[in-house]
Amino acid sequence: MTQRSCAVYGVGIVCAHLLFIGIGLFVSQVFQTVIHNRLKKEVTLTEGSRVFETWKNPPPPIFMQYFFFNVTNPDEFLAGAKPFVSQVGPYTYREYRPKENVTFLENGTRVAAYQCKTFVFLPERSVGDPDIDMITTINIPAVAVMNKVKDSFWKSSLVSIWMNSLHVGMFMTHSVNELLWGFKDPLLSRIHPMNPEIDEYFGLMYKKNGSNDGEVVYHTGEADFMDYGRIARFKGESKLSLWTSEQSNMINGTDGSAFHPLLSKKERLYIFSPDLCRSIFMEFEKDVEVKGLPAYRFTPPRDVLASKEENPANEGFCVSPKECLGSGVLKVSVCKKGAPVVVSFPHFYLGEENYTNAIEGLSPVREHHQTYLDLNPTTGVPIRASKKAQINILINRISGFPKTKFLNETIFPVMFINETVVIDDTSAAKLQKLLLMVTLVSNFPLIIVGLGVLLLLVFTCLIVCEHKLKMTTKEDTSYSPVSNKEGDEKNVSTYIGMTPIIEKS
Repeated sequence: MTQRSCAVYGVGIVCAHLLFIGIGLFVSQVFQTVIHNRLKKEVTLTEGSRVFETWKNPPPPIFMQYFFFNVTNPDEFLAGAKPFVSQVGPYTYREYRPKENVTFLENGTRVAAYQCKTFVFLPERSVGDPDIDMITTINIPAVAVMNKVKDSFWKSSLVSIWMNSLHVGMFMTHSVNELLWGFKDPLLSRIHPMNPEIDEYFGLMYKKNGSNDGEVVYHTGEADFMDYGRIARFKGESKLSLWTSEQSNMINGTDGSAFHPLLSKKERLYIFSPDLCRSIFMEFEKDVEVKGLPAYRFTPPRDVLASKEENPANEGFCVSPKECLGSGVLKVSVCKKGAPVVVSFPHFYLGEENYTNAIEGLSPVREHHQTYLDLNPTTGVPIRASKKAQINILINRISGFPKTKFLNETIFPVMFINETVVIDDTSAAKLQKLLLMVTLVSNFPLIIVGLGVLLLLVFTCLIVCEHKLKMTTKEDTSYSPVSNKEGDEKNVSTYIGMTPIIEKS
């Protein structure tokens, strides 16, 4: 084979491999598009999809933990001293939250459902017996009633008389079970006959075991995968009417249990929480791994509960200009029947220091008090989550009630919750198989290119070796005898003369 033919042969091989790589890239791109489209179709709230049954009846166990702040110096606090609290908990419950009355609407682009929540106590995950353990905390029913009648001299005087006759003070002591699930309050029982709308019973979770928040209509993702799980209507309304701005009243995002596939680190995720009476947002923090599954961790930044001075967009969450609180807290009396309830993160995490400094016994720690969501970026599936929120009561001096005469305005912590979930092993194994298939398809172009380059190198080496072999064979023929005698003698002498060198070597 001549040098020219070798060059032509090599160019042909190179062209063939380039064509092979090009075809491979094109095919892999088609496969990747098909897989992504298939993924978008599978991650929809439609009958028979991969996620529908999981959305309808979540298999991973959900745990709800309750931590209480027990007040150790109530009398001293009423006299003007700083309150001392000690954290007691957790009291842990297994939470079941299946979707009920699931109905598809608008040609399958939306689905309506009720989410019923049931709680079962888990003694092995708790610090004590909720029927026996007693907690001293602020008297929420009394504070709520005082705030409701404070603008009426006659009503406030009457309530003050009732409180004295019933021995109702600013603090109360009840068992954990009573504080959570309800007890008959003496002051509420006195008011109830005159105002039947006021229930005789009070509890932080009163009537919430076995109940739901109302009908929610979700986007199925059938029309647009980016809308998967997004709430379209809550209790028949597409927006709220609680706050003072249109932006604050918007119902944005999902309920926190579902997110669209193909997540980006740059996007902002919204979650609507009926307990907070508003939507909040979360932003990417870092990459994590759970049970071998890759995930993006999203957390709420300080801006979510920042003051209007720090974040002007939050001005709409002020109940009134006079009731606009600082960073880290949100007054939600507008959806708590007027009760001065304030929500925050546990121990006023991400809040102003004055809230923490006002209460002895609080110490915000990011690792213990941060809310986070760990989402698989390919599917949008939550594989681990921890939702934390603290319930506080705003107390201050109220005219007509001598019991409050030494009080300064204080946001008093009552309890915080920690709702957690981690993907179960069966669901994790299924998700790993799906991700493996997606990974193989996504890396198919690199595999094709790598294989093509490897084969090109092999063929190039073979051509070079063949070319060297031809050159060596040609050089060997130069030692063959020639027809003239002089040439024969020269060749023979040369050959013989080389022998000792070869032997020595």
